[in-house]
Amino acid sequence: MIQLDKTALRGSIPPLITPFKNGAVDYDAYADLVNFQFEQGGHGILVNGTTSEPSSLTVEERNRLVDVAVEAAAGRGHVVAATGSQSYAETEALTLHAAKKPGVDALLIVTPYYSRPPQRGIVEYYKALAAQHDKPWMIYHIPGRAAVDVKRETVRQIAEASPTFVGMKHASTDLAFVSDLLQDHGEDFRIFVGLEDLSFPMMAVGACGLMNAVGNIQPGPLAAMCQAVWDGDLFRGRELHRQLFEINKAVFFDINPIPMKYMMKRLGILPRNEHRLPLVPADAALERRLDDVLALTGFLKAA
Repeated sequence: MIQLDKTALRGSIPPLITPFKNGAVDYDAYADLVNFQFEQGGHGILVNGTTSEPSSLTVEERNRLVDVAVEAAAGRGHVVAATGSQSYAETEALTLHAAKKPGVDALLIVTPYYSRPPQRGIVEYYKALAAQHDKPWMIYHIPGRAAVDVKRETVRQIAEASPTFVGMKHASTDLAFVSDLLQDHGEDFRIFVGLEDLSFPMMAVGACGLMNAVGNIQPGPLAAMCQAVWDGDLFRGRELHRQLFEINKAVFFDINPIPMKYMMKRLGILPRNEHRLPLVPADAALERRLDDVLALTGFLKAA
């Protein structure tokens, strides 16, 4: 496994939403969201993560978002490209594009969903993809959506087969798995938190950063939480965890990113609250519920 610099590929790297305008991807608005992240103190961005509605995007749109993100980021922080799909052919096309793009720091490849492959299939899948590029890459482990779990021994086999494999986004409540992976692969193994309400607890046991949807509206506090953990100031980390807790829960009042897009529009971060089917905007009852959370946490007043 390659050794990354200690300051490389860590911190708050939220999965940006995809803005739409009359059904088309609004690339100008996307560039504005990239700028917002870095202006507000974020450490990086994740392109085409779950929050971006990637299953509703074409390969060409996803590749173009990577290009726009790199240009807008302009070297100000990490750019990670999520290149996974349920189809090996699509994943290959997305991976090769991002891997060849200067300015992309790493790839995040989700376990193939829907097909529910055996563990040996997961190993062969990642080996085949990793053999085609030399970019650092990570597994996106999200068993709740992918309907497949990655076992500890499977990660060991992948690490042995691919020297560019550097970590995992872990969107699961299994905190013990984080300790297992760090024990197997060392403290420099990159583990990013993928569940908002476990941001602080998972970082406290060794995760290197956050890839959380809530970073779309609050880049600063998430970056501050990371810094607090790095500084060993767990009291400050816990304080930020409690400050963000209601917003973290609100992200999942409905399917992500439905609540997130409404809150971003409500706070003036996003010009339009538009989705692609089968996702739809928040209904009136959800809007009221989200408004209550924004008011409770003071975000509406700040906006």
